[in-house]
Amino acid sequence: MSIQITASLVKELRDSTGVSVMQCKNALEEASGDMEKALIILKKKSSSIAMKKAGRNASEGMIVVKEEDGKTLLLVLNTETDFVAKNVDFINLANKLADLAIKEGIENMKSQSKEIIDEIVQKVGEKIELGKVEEIKGSIIGSYIHNNKSAVIVSLSSGTKELARDIAMHIAAMKPAFVSSLDITEEDKKKVIEVFEKEVSESDKGEDIKKKMLEGKISTYFKEQTLMDQFFIKNPEFTIEKLLKNNNAKLISYVRESIN
Repeated sequence: MSIQITASLVKELRDSTGVSVMQCKNALEEASGDMEKALIILKKKSSSIAMKKAGRNASEGMIVVKEEDGKTLLLVLNTETDFVAKNVDFINLANKLADLAIKEGIENMKSQSKEIIDEIVQKVGEKIELGKVEEIKGSIIGSYIHNNKSAVIVSLSSGTKELARDIAMHIAAMKPAFVSSLDITEEDKKKVIEVFEKEVSESDKGEDIKKKMLEGKISTYFKEQTLMDQFFIKNPEFTIEKLLKNNNAKLISYVRESIN
């Protein structure tokens, strides 16, 4: 004998799942009022709901940085709108996935992520995608996060955590394209030369002056785009290279990620 689908029964299922009243009512009707079966039906349907939204563009989201048990992890979770990105269920989901990756490893987290994500897709009604997930290694690590939309993690072989964080903040603000001059390829140089050659050619100066102007513009451009040559935003008396040297520190690597 089936159980009558009352408003209180629908409310109970909705409170435990967070999905819409109509979805809960339909699941209970399909399960003939059996709460446990209705939960299974909703879980089963959450996967198909996620698939139906797969064609949408998930360009919003948030970035989580976790430091725990000597590990530092960066995780990006994307969704369709900023409204959902600020939803508590979405925020909790991002942190839950990051905690899982820290405790059980990235691959184990990824193997479980679809089911975990699909439950929240069903609640918020938007496509949710797991983006970049990376563990950053190093003895000294500092991170900087801005509005959960951009994050930089810096790894040093020596120095302090505060220094690593300062450099992370600098990178977030200045967005260098290269770490040092050694990273600048001939192709990079060629593209920049083409841009500035056109600009210099419009000058009425002599060829010798034009050549010096071109060299100066190219040199200035690459210094502004190269981390080691950039002036430290908190103290422009020092370049990042000089800042590291003064603190007997060495940069191992950094990760920069942003949404929009």
